[in-house]
Amino acid sequence: MKPEPLRALIFDFDGTLADTESAHRAAFNDAFAEAGLDWYWDEPLYTQLLEVCGGKERIRHYWARERGGIQGIDARALADTVQRIHDLKTAYYARLVHDGAVQLRPGVLHLIHSALDARLRLAIATTTSPINIAVVLRSAIGPDWARIFQVVEDASTASRKKPHPQGYLQALQRLGVRAAECLAFEDSANGLQAAIDAGLPTVVTPNAFTTRHDFTGALHVLSDLQGTTVADLRDWHATAPALNRHPRFERRPCPCPTVPLSRST
Repeated sequence: MKPEPLRALIFDFDGTLADTESAHRAAFNDAFAEAGLDWYWDEPLYTQLLEVCGGKERIRHYWARERGGIQGIDARALADTVQRIHDLKTAYYARLVHDGAVQLRPGVLHLIHSALDARLRLAIATTTSPINIAVVLRSAIGPDWARIFQVVEDASTASRKKPHPQGYLQALQRLGVRAAECLAFEDSANGLQAAIDAGLPTVVTPNAFTTRHDFTGALHVLSDLQGTTVADLRDWHATAPALNRHPRFERRPCPCPTVPLSRST
């Protein structure tokens, strides 16, 4: 049977399109300090916390498991406090981006432009907030970034966090293409699982925080996208094994995993 043609590319954002995690960590720590908390996430702790999906979920998880006492807090007050911390963090992150602390990963910009020249459709499927995407891509690409990525699924549109495939499934639906006509790009095990469960062959480019993840099932694992061409993508896509979707994921939310954490010093 003749393979499906490659029609679209769907990218994860944090850690895949851009090196964002170090800036996110710094912004979290700045937010904690401004909020009057003695919390500090060093690199080993933050690497573990990245197993938890979503920034607010990460704060809540750390508070509950490492700091205790969350059970005695009114649910509304807890949600308001987590939201305030996250809002502070988002503001600090935007400042870091403005100051040049976040860059696109090697090869990303060239591949984006090559894909556009080849008339491939581009999309983003991520668990981060829309403002985080906008501040980085506006800085790195310019105001036309929103026209380059025809579909963006983020924390505001896909409430079920990776490894749930909701973001990818919605991106496919909005693009109007089948999973067999696409490639996904990820940097983490959770992201890879989400893409695979949406039926997407996936190229993985780990970053410093995810290099030890298990990437079994990836189509290719590369250090970055430097030197990768559209011709390479077409060749890889043509030889990708067929993947089956898992429709059970479309009927239930994805709980974030419980991750045992060591105490931060």
